[in-house]
Amino acid sequence: MNSYLKESDPEIYNLIEEEKKLESEKLRLIPSENYASCAVLETTGSILTNKYSEGYPKKRYYEGQQAIDKIELLAIKRAKKLFGAEHVNVQPNSGSPANMAVYFALLEMGDKILGMNLSHGGHLTHGSPVNFSGKYYNFISYGVDKETEMLDMDEVRKIAEKEKPKIILSGFTAYPRRVDFKAFHKIAESVGAISMADISHIAGLIAAGVHPSPFPFTDVVTTTTHKTLRGPRGAIILCKKKFGKAVDKAVFPGLQGGPHEHSIAAKAVAFKEAERPEFKEYAKQIVKNAKALAEYLMENGFKLVSDGTDTHLILINVVKSKGISGKPFAKALDKAGIICNFNTIPFDRRPPFDPSGVRIGTPAITSRGMKETEMKKIADFMLKVSENIDNEEALTKIAEEVKSMCSEFPAPGIERI
Repeated sequence: MNSYLKESDPEIYNLIEEEKKLESEKLRLIPSENYASCAVLETTGSILTNKYSEGYPKKRYYEGQQAIDKIELLAIKRAKKLFGAEHVNVQPNSGSPANMAVYFALLEMGDKILGMNLSHGGHLTHGSPVNFSGKYYNFISYGVDKETEMLDMDEVRKIAEKEKPKIILSGFTAYPRRVDFKAFHKIAESVGAISMADISHIAGLIAAGVHPSPFPFTDVVTTTTHKTLRGPRGAIILCKKKFGKAVDKAVFPGLQGGPHEHSIAAKAVAFKEAERPEFKEYAKQIVKNAKALAEYLMENGFKLVSDGTDTHLILINVVKSKGISGKPFAKALDKAGIICNFNTIPFDRRPPFDPSGVRIGTPAITSRGMKETEMKKIADFMLKVSENIDNEEALTKIAEEVKSMCSEFPAPGIERI
């Protein structure tokens, strides 16, 4: 395939080759990134991209859907089995549109939702004032305890009882601890709210039984299909049967037209891969690696939010640890071959574009086969970077060491492209 691209558009071909080099030679510690398998990549780039299939299986507005209907029904069947859901919509193009579809299906504009504060670990679509969610719905926020930096479910209950939201939303983008989905659901039940969980970050851990599941009790669940799940860029909505019709109507024709069937087929491939024993071992290793990396970082003097992790994700308070802010540290790490993102921390006094923290995670490096031994090396690399943040020569030397380590662990899905 690349030979055709090289001839047709050498400029794009060369940029893809540049990205391939970066993904091979650098440590990708962004917790929302991963390596899709060759099978997922092949499916995403297949002839299914040619299809237009408005509607749902056996209820299309276009003819010629014989194979497409089978593909989408198979994706639905596999997702139901993997997560134990009553109803699944596999058409959302990404996580934000999936959340939008749930709000669109179950709420009126201006209705009240209880979700996590963005700076405490919530997502943009969980009520940020600059996002559609915060503009069109009345979001009330909960956060973490100032001392423990963990969720206080008694406090969440108090807010819910006072505010009486229509939806209570759990599942986060920068919270490193386990989520008690059952506790959230019980609170929602007690105030007559719908329980919703956004499991985009931890879907792979849940599918593998490494993190407690929001099923079967949670009313509606959204997830992306990449991140820890290692599928294509996309999303799905899983819900109780009674919400299925409203959710489907919100996705199409409410918010989307023709579904991306090449991505839906790739989702089906990823769901099948997630059923395999080796996927479960990979998910277990993600958490082992994250816990080991957290311990080694703390030994190196880094202050972690909540003093550790239960999942794939680690949030570092760089200002408190090393007296530098998140953005210059993230930039220096990138020069040293370590990719992360600067991130706000709970009760952050710094602006979001140069916050106090950085966010890292272990899904991608675990997919490469790295284990606890490599976590010690990574923590040591990060300490060296913090001590040489403006030393270009030192950062270049670290980058060479990182490249050498990465060469021992080939990036899956890349070597064959």
